[in-house]
Amino acid sequence: MSLEIIYKDEYCLVVTKPNNVLVHHAHHSRNKINEESLIQLLENQFNTKYFPIHRLDRKTSGIILLASKREYVSSFQALFTNHKIQKIYYGVVRGFSQENLIIDSPVKGRDALVYKTAETHVKLLDKVVLDIPVKPYDSSRYSLIELKPITGRMHQLRIHMNKVSTPLINDTKYGDKNHNLMYENLFGCTNLFLHAGSLEFTHPFTNQILVLKSSFSTDWIQLFQRFSWENPLK
Repeated sequence: MSLEIIYKDEYCLVVTKPNNVLVHHAHHSRNKINEESLIQLLENQFNTKYFPIHRLDRKTSGIILLASKREYVSSFQALFTNHKIQKIYYGVVRGFSQENLIIDSPVKGRDALVYKTAETHVKLLDKVVLDIPVKPYDSSRYSLIELKPITGRMHQLRIHMNKVSTPLINDTKYGDKNHNLMYENLFGCTNLFLHAGSLEFTHPFTNQILVLKSSFSTDWIQLFQRFSWENPLK
Protein backbone atom coordinates (compact mmCIF):
# COMPACT_ATOMS: atom_id res chain seq x y z
CA MET A 1 0.00 0.00 0.00
CA SER A 2 1.45 3.35 -1.09
CA LEU A 3 0.31 6.24 1.11
CA GLU A 4 -0.56 9.75 -0.09
CA ILE A 5 2.27 12.14 0.82
CA ILE A 6 0.89 15.59 1.63
CA TYR A 7 4.08 17.29 2.84
CA LYS A 8 7.65 16.24 3.59
CA ASP A 9 10.78 18.03 4.79
CA GLU A 10 13.79 17.16 6.93
CA TYR A 11 11.78 17.54 10.16
CA CYS A 12 8.40 15.99 9.47
CA LEU A 13 6.15 14.00 7.19
CA VAL A 14 2.42 14.51 6.64
CA VAL A 15 0.41 11.70 5.04
CA THR A 16 -3.14 10.45 4.60
CA LYS A 17 -4.00 7.49 6.82
CA PRO A 18 -6.54 5.15 5.20
CA ASN A 19 -9.58 3.80 7.03
CA ASN A 20 -9.03 0.72 9.19
CA VAL A 21 -5.30 1.18 9.69
CA LEU A 22 -3.74 1.49 13.14
CA VAL A 23 -1.22 4.29 13.62
CA HIS A 24 0.96 1.87 15.53
CA HIS A 25 0.52 -1.38 17.43
CA ALA A 26 0.28 -1.60 21.19
CA HIS A 27 3.28 -3.29 22.77
CA HIS A 28 1.59 -6.68 23.11
CA SER A 29 -1.01 -6.29 20.37
CA ARG A 30 -2.63 -9.46 19.07
CA ASN A 31 -2.78 -7.91 15.60
CA LYS A 32 0.94 -7.23 15.40
CA ILE A 33 1.57 -10.16 13.08
CA ASN A 34 -1.71 -10.02 11.16
CA GLU A 35 -1.73 -6.43 9.92
CA GLU A 36 0.65 -3.61 9.12
CA SER A 37 0.38 -0.36 11.03
CA LEU A 38 0.81 3.09 9.50
CA ILE A 39 4.33 3.23 10.96
CA GLN A 40 5.19 -0.08 9.29
CA LEU A 41 3.70 0.99 5.97
CA LEU A 42 5.80 4.18 6.04
CA GLU A 43 8.91 2.23 6.96
CA ASN A 44 8.29 -0.02 3.95
CA GLN A 45 7.70 2.98 1.68
CA PHE A 46 10.65 5.13 2.81
CA ASN A 47 12.97 2.57 4.41
CA THR A 48 13.14 4.73 7.54
CA LYS A 49 11.20 5.14 10.79
CA TYR A 50 8.83 8.03 11.53
CA PHE A 51 7.40 9.09 14.88
CA PRO A 52 3.68 10.01 15.17
CA ILE A 53 2.89 13.36 16.79
CA HIS A 54 -0.82 12.60 17.33
CA ARG A 55 -3.25 9.76 16.67
CA LEU A 56 -6.27 8.93 14.60
CA ASP A 57 -8.67 6.10 15.44
CA ARG A 58 -8.20 2.95 13.41
CA LYS A 59 -11.52 3.56 11.62
CA THR A 60 -10.89 7.27 10.94
CA SER A 61 -9.13 8.32 7.74
CA GLY A 62 -7.17 11.46 7.01
CA ILE A 63 -4.25 13.71 7.70
CA ILE A 64 -1.60 12.78 10.24
CA LEU A 65 1.68 14.44 11.21
CA LEU A 66 4.87 12.53 11.99
CA ALA A 67 8.37 13.59 12.98
CA SER A 68 11.43 12.37 11.08
CA LYS A 69 13.49 12.07 14.29
CA ARG A 70 12.56 11.35 17.88
CA GLU A 71 14.18 14.60 19.08
CA TYR A 72 11.75 16.62 16.93
CA VAL A 73 8.61 15.11 18.48
CA SER A 74 8.30 17.43 21.50
CA SER A 75 8.43 20.60 19.36
CA PHE A 76 5.56 19.39 17.18
CA GLN A 77 3.58 18.05 20.14
CA ALA A 78 3.76 21.50 21.72
CA LEU A 79 1.58 22.77 18.85
CA PHE A 80 -1.22 20.51 20.06
CA THR A 81 -0.63 21.10 23.77
CA ASN A 82 -0.66 24.88 23.31
CA HIS A 83 -3.62 24.87 20.88
CA LYS A 84 -1.48 26.33 18.09
CA ILE A 85 -2.63 23.91 15.45
CA GLN A 86 -6.06 23.88 13.79
CA LYS A 87 -7.57 20.50 12.99
CA ILE A 88 -10.62 20.19 10.77
CA TYR A 89 -12.55 16.95 10.30
CA TYR A 90 -15.48 16.12 8.04
CA GLY A 91 -18.31 13.73 8.76
CA VAL A 92 -21.54 12.38 7.32
CA VAL A 93 -24.23 11.95 9.96
CA ARG A 94 -27.77 10.63 10.24
CA GLY A 95 -30.42 13.36 10.35
CA PHE A 96 -30.18 17.13 9.99
CA SER A 97 -27.41 18.70 12.04
CA GLN A 98 -27.80 22.14 13.57
CA GLU A 99 -26.11 24.83 11.46
CA ASN A 100 -23.68 25.82 14.21
CA LEU A 101 -23.22 23.86 17.39
CA ILE A 102 -20.78 23.69 20.30
CA ILE A 103 -20.74 20.39 22.17
CA ASP A 104 -18.94 20.51 25.52
CA SER A 105 -19.98 17.18 27.00
CA PRO A 106 -17.25 15.27 28.94
CA VAL A 107 -16.07 11.89 27.59
CA LYS A 108 -14.27 9.02 29.22
CA GLY A 109 -10.48 8.96 29.05
CA ARG A 110 -8.39 6.09 27.76
CA ASP A 111 -8.70 4.32 31.13
CA ALA A 112 -12.51 4.31 30.58
CA LEU A 113 -13.06 5.29 34.24
CA VAL A 114 -12.57 9.04 34.48
CA TYR A 115 -14.59 11.55 32.47
CA LYS A 116 -12.60 14.43 30.99
CA THR A 117 -13.71 17.75 29.55
CA ALA A 118 -14.22 17.70 25.78
CA GLU A 119 -15.31 20.34 23.31
CA THR A 120 -16.24 20.08 19.64
CA HIS A 121 -17.44 22.80 17.25
CA VAL A 122 -19.81 21.59 14.51
CA LYS A 123 -20.84 23.40 11.32
CA LEU A 124 -23.46 22.20 8.85
CA LEU A 125 -22.17 22.22 5.26
CA ASP A 126 -25.00 20.50 3.36
CA LYS A 127 -27.90 18.09 3.78
CA VAL A 128 -30.07 15.74 1.76
CA VAL A 129 -33.39 13.91 1.99
CA LEU A 130 -33.57 10.51 0.26
CA ASP A 131 -36.68 8.57 -0.75
CA ILE A 132 -35.13 5.52 0.85
CA PRO A 133 -36.96 4.06 3.85
CA VAL A 134 -34.85 3.32 6.91
CA LYS A 135 -36.65 2.02 10.01
CA PRO A 136 -38.80 3.48 11.42
CA TYR A 137 -39.21 6.19 8.73
CA ASP A 138 -40.28 6.21 5.07
CA SER A 139 -37.37 8.44 4.04
CA SER A 140 -33.86 9.18 5.28
CA ARG A 141 -31.95 12.38 6.05
CA TYR A 142 -28.21 13.00 6.12
CA SER A 143 -25.89 15.93 6.74
CA LEU A 144 -22.35 16.79 5.71
CA ILE A 145 -20.63 18.50 8.63
CA GLU A 146 -17.34 20.16 9.53
CA LEU A 147 -15.94 19.36 12.98
CA LYS A 148 -13.29 21.27 14.91
CA PRO A 149 -12.16 19.44 18.05
CA ILE A 150 -10.90 21.87 20.70
CA THR A 151 -9.78 18.95 22.87
CA GLY A 152 -8.44 15.59 21.70
CA ARG A 153 -10.13 12.86 23.70
CA MET A 154 -10.40 9.27 22.54
CA HIS A 155 -13.43 8.80 20.22
CA GLN A 156 -14.46 12.37 21.06
CA LEU A 157 -16.06 13.24 17.72
CA ARG A 158 -17.85 9.93 17.44
CA ILE A 159 -19.22 10.18 20.99
CA HIS A 160 -20.23 13.83 20.62
CA MET A 161 -22.15 13.28 17.39
CA ASN A 162 -24.04 10.39 18.97
CA LYS A 163 -24.73 12.58 22.01
CA VAL A 164 -26.68 15.10 19.88
CA SER A 165 -28.60 12.34 18.03
CA THR A 166 -26.76 12.75 14.71
CA PRO A 167 -24.37 9.78 14.81
CA LEU A 168 -21.72 9.30 12.15
CA ILE A 169 -22.56 6.92 9.32
CA ASN A 170 -20.86 3.52 9.54
CA ASP A 171 -19.84 4.04 13.17
CA THR A 172 -20.34 0.49 14.40
CA LYS A 173 -19.85 1.44 18.06
CA TYR A 174 -21.79 4.70 18.46
CA GLY A 175 -23.85 4.83 15.27
CA ASP A 176 -27.25 3.69 13.96
CA LYS A 177 -27.13 0.11 12.70
CA ASN A 178 -30.16 0.55 10.40
CA HIS A 179 -28.58 3.43 8.50
CA ASN A 180 -25.19 1.70 8.47
CA LEU A 181 -26.82 -1.35 6.89
CA MET A 182 -28.53 0.79 4.25
CA TYR A 183 -25.20 2.40 3.25
CA GLU A 184 -23.63 -1.03 2.94
CA ASN A 185 -26.47 -2.67 1.00
CA LEU A 186 -27.38 0.19 -1.36
CA PHE A 187 -24.16 2.19 -1.67
CA GLY A 188 -21.52 -0.46 -0.95
CA CYS A 189 -19.98 1.74 1.76
CA THR A 190 -18.74 0.19 5.00
CA ASN A 191 -15.97 2.62 6.04
CA LEU A 192 -16.62 5.17 8.79
CA PHE A 193 -17.52 8.56 7.32
CA LEU A 194 -15.13 10.56 9.49
CA HIS A 195 -12.14 12.14 7.76
CA ALA A 196 -9.38 14.33 9.21
CA GLY A 197 -9.34 16.84 6.39
CA SER A 198 -6.73 19.48 7.21
CA LEU A 199 -4.07 20.82 9.54
CA GLU A 200 -2.96 24.44 9.78
CA PHE A 201 0.07 25.47 11.85
CA THR A 202 3.32 27.37 11.91
CA HIS A 203 6.24 25.01 11.42
CA PRO A 204 8.23 25.02 14.70
CA PHE A 205 11.60 24.81 12.92
CA THR A 206 11.14 26.82 9.71
CA ASN A 207 8.41 29.24 10.88
CA GLN A 208 6.58 28.55 7.63
CA ILE A 209 2.76 28.72 7.83
CA LEU A 210 1.42 25.41 6.51
CA VAL A 211 -2.14 24.72 5.40
CA LEU A 212 -2.23 21.03 4.53
CA LYS A 213 -5.15 19.00 3.16
CA SER A 214 -5.82 15.27 2.91
CA SER A 215 -7.72 13.85 -0.07
CA PHE A 216 -11.03 12.07 0.41
CA SER A 217 -11.27 8.38 -0.47
CA THR A 218 -13.41 6.95 -3.27
CA ASP A 219 -16.36 6.34 -0.90
CA TRP A 220 -16.52 10.05 -0.12
CA ILE A 221 -16.17 11.20 -3.74
CA GLN A 222 -18.96 8.87 -4.84
CA LEU A 223 -21.19 10.13 -2.04
CA PHE A 224 -20.56 13.78 -2.99
CA GLN A 225 -21.64 12.95 -6.54
CA ARG A 226 -24.67 10.94 -5.42
CA PHE A 227 -25.93 13.67 -3.06
CA SER A 228 -24.78 16.66 -5.23
CA TRP A 229 -22.59 17.88 -2.38
CA GLU A 230 -19.56 20.08 -2.98
CA ASN A 231 -16.19 18.65 -1.92
CA PRO A 232 -15.18 20.92 0.99
CA LEU A 233 -11.46 20.28 0.43
CA LYS A 234 -11.42 21.64 -3.13
